[in-house]
Amino acid sequence: MIGELESEQHYQKNFDVFRDCLAAVLIEKVSKPQPKARRRAKDNSARKSHNDPAGSASFSASASAASSTGSDNAAEDLADFIDYIATETYASLPPDLQTLDHYIWKQDQKDDGSLQTRFALPLTSSDMSGILLPTLDPSVAESLHAYGLTDEPTHEALGALLAPVLTALLTAVTAVPPAPSATKSAAQESGCELCGRDWVPLTYHHLIPRFVHAKAVKRGWHKPEDLQNVAWLCAACHRAVHRFASHEDLARYYYTVDRLLEQDEIVQFAKWVAHLRWKGR
Repeated sequence: MIGELESEQHYQKNFDVFRDCLAAVLIEKVSKPQPKARRRAKDNSARKSHNDPAGSASFSASASAASSTGSDNAAEDLADFIDYIATETYASLPPDLQTLDHYIWKQDQKDDGSLQTRFALPLTSSDMSGILLPTLDPSVAESLHAYGLTDEPTHEALGALLAPVLTALLTAVTAVPPAPSATKSAAQESGCELCGRDWVPLTYHHLIPRFVHAKAVKRGWHKPEDLQNVAWLCAACHRAVHRFASHEDLARYYYTVDRLLEQDEIVQFAKWVAHLRWKGR
């Protein structure tokens, strides 16, 4: 049994991860960055909060505007909307999912495996009916649909949107914790190596994707000792990198942070996402 304080800490930690996973999925849907001059952009300045979490304009339009003009207001509106959806949705998750971690998951493996049966990965849209949708406030589905993030305000459409979010959450919170390292500590202090945000959870991106390690060595693209080089990225930037290029192209051409930041599409996305800041920051 974990104590009440530890449970609260797990809840908050998992919520932060969930919100970042949700943000990555929603950002992918609404962001359409336009190419600009090459430069590394960071923007960690404070952003004011908005009282209306749902905003008053289409987020597809506002995200496009933010990416092309650097509009702080559009980024603030999107951040507030993500925070609102994350708060409402997370509160409806089963309590054991809200406080799950690697050690609980590992113990479940030794016991009856009930958690791993209920939350078998990857989760699908049909799984959402038993995990989340019956208890979720209908306003969440309506808000997502109103701003063009789902095709219709139905359980099916909402389940399709949220299944990859919960899959990403479970994958993150049940993963074996990486060994403490100066690299990770320094990365968390300086923030995502692409957008510079230091208030969101970071994940490590294999600069030479593991799926092509054998090919990279066999074809002489890289030495074996270089295969474990990583960059610490927020979930949104991590997804953007994998949308930008295939595993093979990442290994052949974009195997350092500097090489990624030479690409206009990556630079523009990083500049845009750097404006997203949660309430209270």
